[in-house]
Amino acid sequence: MNVEELCRDLLAERVDLFDLLALVGDGWSRPTPAEGWSIRDQVTHLAWFDEAARQAIAEPVAFVTGRDAARNNVGQLVESIRVECSSRDDGEIVGWLRAAGEQLAATARAADPGMRVPWYGPAMSLASCITARIMETWAHGQDVFDAVGVTRRASPRLHHVAFIGWRAMANRLVANNLPVPTEPVRVELDGGHVAFGPVDAVDRVHGSLVDFCLLVTRRRHLADTDMVAEGRFAAAWLPIAQAFAGAPGSGRSPGQFR
Repeated sequence: MNVEELCRDLLAERVDLFDLLALVGDGWSRPTPAEGWSIRDQVTHLAWFDEAARQAIAEPVAFVTGRDAARNNVGQLVESIRVECSSRDDGEIVGWLRAAGEQLAATARAADPGMRVPWYGPAMSLASCITARIMETWAHGQDVFDAVGVTRRASPRLHHVAFIGWRAMANRLVANNLPVPTEPVRVELDGGHVAFGPVDAVDRVHGSLVDFCLLVTRRRHLADTDMVAEGRFAAAWLPIAQAFAGAPGSGRSPGQFR
């Protein structure tokens, strides 16, 4: 997909979340399944990193200067943002997220589509940057839906989340000191309607698109998904699968959402 299409998907992915946030009322301090994080924390995290992504595209030198000061401890940066934003007025937060997303999309649309965007991990293409923001929107949005107890309808943009999760396989294996297969693992979701990797791959993963996305964003434990692995590399990867960079965090406990 081109950057214009990805920007449209980024903004579209937020519609259900905005609709849900309109119903939160005075419940912004309600805890989410992410330990220590409230609904407010989830939304302000999204908005803050949207602004960071916009700066990385429009002002990469300034972004890198700030990034380098925090690069050795991104976890501490994330926590400091959460604490700093915990006192923000609830009425401002939705507007902040909406404006941050729109400004990010406008900046990406005006940028050179061939640029490399610096980030807290390796630099990435502009398309990958926006795809990552779609993934983050869906993942943090899932925490809000879980906190409120509302069943979420499947997003037509889940293929973006699944793609990132699949592409990150080698990084996750290396990070866990595990061997990387010489051939990509085949992932087939929703009966093959969404698939990645060679058709004749020995190692394979299959299950539902929603469950795969919940797994790779660490919003569900593997035991609570319908994912099935075939082959030793696939079996080693699934328990540690992760679509985002950095430390995995505690994830979710088995049986938490049964």
